[in-house]
Amino acid sequence: MAEGTLVEDLYRFEDLLPKGEAEILHRVRDFLRQEVAPHADDWWGRAAFPHHLIPRYAALDIAGLPFRDCHPEPVSTMLTGFIALEMARVDASMATFYGVHSGLAMGSIARCGSAEQRERWLPAMGRMEQIGAFALTEPQGGSDVAAGLHTTARRDGDSWVLNGAKRWIGNATFADLVVVWAKDEDSGHVLGFVVEGSNPGFKATRIENKIALRTVENADIVLQDCRVPEADRLQEAHGFRDTADVLRRTRSGVAWEAVGVMLGAYRIALEYTLQREQFGGPIARFQLVQDLLVRMLGNATACLGMVTRLAALEDSGTFHDEQSALAKAYCTSRMREAVGWGRELLAGNGIVLDYSIGRFVADAEALYSYEGTREINTLITGRAVTGIGAFV
Repeated sequence: MAEGTLVEDLYRFEDLLPKGEAEILHRVRDFLRQEVAPHADDWWGRAAFPHHLIPRYAALDIAGLPFRDCHPEPVSTMLTGFIALEMARVDASMATFYGVHSGLAMGSIARCGSAEQRERWLPAMGRMEQIGAFALTEPQGGSDVAAGLHTTARRDGDSWVLNGAKRWIGNATFADLVVVWAKDEDSGHVLGFVVEGSNPGFKATRIENKIALRTVENADIVLQDCRVPEADRLQEAHGFRDTADVLRRTRSGVAWEAVGVMLGAYRIALEYTLQREQFGGPIARFQLVQDLLVRMLGNATACLGMVTRLAALEDSGTFHDEQSALAKAYCTSRMREAVGWGRELLAGNGIVLDYSIGRFVADAEALYSYEGTREINTLITGRAVTGIGAFV
């Protein structure tokens, strides 16, 4: 096994990364071990986001890697996947923060913005001097968002006026730039706009009392006569199909995060069972305990194989909606099982934050739901394999 490779990676998928990309991943791993892991439970318990760490994340130089020209060679989708996995293995909240900024916000600008817009926004976002958010979900609309948004955009001279509301928008309370999706009142097409967080028509209020991803600052957004210049409309976003293209790619990132959550929970459970003594020895010596550990590892390993292949398909240009949809639905379902087994192995200690596993169990529920529920992703896959759409 290559030096620094994750020991939980039983089939050594990480060894598929070229040396230069493996070095980037190991740098991220060291940072998370030193700067995030010791504090993750405390931040989660207090629902406190570590704003002070953003410059340290910036120093890793990993934000929006596929969309930047700062590296001599393009990075693989597998590397960006392993980075998402590594973050979720330590703290799913920080993986979500990173995914929203680097994948959803930067990805929207990279894929739907003009050359001028990409040059205007992406370099500063890559340096994390400007933090991004992505606003699609609405208070009364989640899974049916493709059928129509309630947030509207009206052309007024050289500007657009946005009105509506968004919900569950990660990073929005402190984001500098928020990608807002709204329906053009005239054409009915879904358009994308980059709204500055300081815009007087934009208001973000933090959502409180969450039981998952507590470190993430999700927000309710109100857009009231929010005026955005035409220059800040994403010039290559012409309908929901373009929005869906962004989601297709980030949906696979959630599958990678699910693998990370499984491996993080597995490591906690393994270490606990080796240390916890009952009946004269460590509980890891019991057959039923080993059975649950191997089930956890099996779920994670099978899903890691799936997302590794998915990354190769994306890099080859043969990447389709149903492939990312199946990965998101399957991996998050197996994640739910795995973290439950991990909590079971910790028994009563599994429900207190002191042992971390409860954080993984709770955060798994959020990953299971966001970026398309299991049911919606099942229907996307089902439509592809049968040729029949079963959506309402």
